[in-house]
Amino acid sequence: MGCNLKELLWFGSCGLGKTLEYLICNQQFPGLRTSGRESSVLYSAGQFFFEYLVVVSLKKMSDGRYEPKITYQFPKRENLLKGQKEEEERLLQAIPLFCFPDGNNWAPVTEFTSETFSFVLTNVDGSRKIGYCRRLLPSGRGVRLPEVFCIISCLGCFGLFSKILDEVEKRRQISMAVIYPFMQGLRESPFPAPGKTVTIKSFIPESGTELIELTRPVDAHLEHVEFQALLQRLSPHLILHIFASAVLERRLIFLAEELSVLSQCIHAVAALLYPFTWAHTYIPVVPECLLDTVCCPTPFMVGIQMRHLERVLDQPMEEVLHGPFALQVGDEEEILPIKLQNEMLTSLNRHNNNNNIHTSEQVNTLVSEAFVQFFVRMVGHYASHIKWSKNGSGIFQERAFCKAITSKTNRKFVKKFVKTNMFSLFIEEAEKSRIPQEAYFQQKITEYHEQKKHRRDS
Repeated sequence: MGCNLKELLWFGSCGLGKTLEYLICNQQFPGLRTSGRESSVLYSAGQFFFEYLVVVSLKKMSDGRYEPKITYQFPKRENLLKGQKEEEERLLQAIPLFCFPDGNNWAPVTEFTSETFSFVLTNVDGSRKIGYCRRLLPSGRGVRLPEVFCIISCLGCFGLFSKILDEVEKRRQISMAVIYPFMQGLRESPFPAPGKTVTIKSFIPESGTELIELTRPVDAHLEHVEFQALLQRLSPHLILHIFASAVLERRLIFLAEELSVLSQCIHAVAALLYPFTWAHTYIPVVPECLLDTVCCPTPFMVGIQMRHLERVLDQPMEEVLHGPFALQVGDEEEILPIKLQNEMLTSLNRHNNNNNIHTSEQVNTLVSEAFVQFFVRMVGHYASHIKWSKNGSGIFQERAFCKAITSKTNRKFVKKFVKTNMFSLFIEEAEKSRIPQEAYFQQKITEYHEQKKHRRDS
């Protein structure tokens, strides 16, 4: 099946010795709707930290190639119902592909720099599971193959799970047997509420009992994101171009060689859309065998290793622009209202010039604030245009909502944005209850209106 892509574009940038590039296909699908808010990830406190810990190793096949296989699984589940067993089998079949998405061309090595990355698996019902991976070389001497420790969870908190993987890697250097009691202790501990800490006791031979503290960020909507990774590799101007394309639900392909760069940067771009969520195909790291995803006729946000670029361009896509790949769609500057676009650019540039900002939490807060404020000013009045019936259900008044925007440029953007899937799903949730779903967004809307009132009164 060919893809009718009007334009295929590449934006490239290089920073800190690593490269991140992305392709954008200039097509939108404003009429498309799905059955639910597919990109939702559960953040509830009190849940299990994780569902599985698996080890994926490379096994040599008869043809000389290496194939990833699960060689360790915790916990082993028994007495599952038929449907549960089938779901588990599908999950366990998919995991190895995403742990080694770079294909079968491996060879034993003596040195390998461990890397951390993540992937997302979407179930048929739209719910998502996240795979947090640490690829490392087992301790020992001589040539050997890397293996992947993968934690499967429905909880999105990249920083916290990176710390858990640090502990797993430390124990792996001692013995696999030391990993089990740590993960058992973790599984018996409830996932903490935002800003809270859970302490895990873990015994290590010759070191004694250690107390490991795992703390969730106060802002739950920022706990699965690392904006610093994006800012180090792309200019603020380019980030706004990506944001504008994502807001209109175009097709985005990110290219980088490092799995960690791909997963971190795609998660960061998706997080820029808060309080809205990307509800289409979302694969931070595409396995080699699934490269034909780029022929999907619907919007997608995917990450592909640079080594696969030729194969991506060889896919049966029509009307693809070739050449130096230094082109742009041409309308990026026109998608977002220019005044707000300049304000966001100023905010991002302020980060680049501010040497006082050190922690990733500070960077996340500053960057997120700029984009949240954009949505506050564009669509923050949505709640006043939901008409409530006596039975408690609401109906969104789209025409009145758009008409209430006085700025012509703002109204032009919003008329396009209300047709996107992400806005439709957001409104569907808002129509179900008078209690807002996104408390942080509502807080920012309230603050904005209070500031406007204060300026009028002063």
